[in-house]
Amino acid sequence: MTTKNNMLKLPKILAVDFDGTLVEDEFPDIGKPKWDIVLRVKKLQEQGWKTVLWTCRDDNTPEENLSKAVNYCTEVLDLKFDAVNTNIDEVKEMFINDTRKVYADYYLDDKNLPILGGRGHKPWQ
Repeated sequence: MTTKNNMLKLPKILAVDFDGTLVEDEFPDIGKPKWDIVLRVKKLQEQGWKTVLWTCRDDNTPEENLSKAVNYCTEVLDLKFDAVNTNIDEVKEMFINDTRKVYADYYLDDKNLPILGGRGHKPWQ
């Protein structure tokens, strides 16, 4: 059984979206890089964070959109991920399967709504 203590033993994990986050959203094409985001992800990787490319792109299309995005990350952005649209190995072992939701400490996505409200901040309205 998975316990909170087991989860605390995992490395820090960042799930990061592709279109609109690492690159400008030009789907199905690939937009221009957002270098400020790319550099922040690389910095976290240097600090030991595991990263998951977490995107709606898949290879069930004639254009093989997921493969194009992964290759772009590797060849153009010089960004390699520990997993792509799946959990890292440590999480799979802990849950004894690959859960549908990618487990991460943080999710970086251009479609996020902030949930941490401050004075006067009402993200749900």
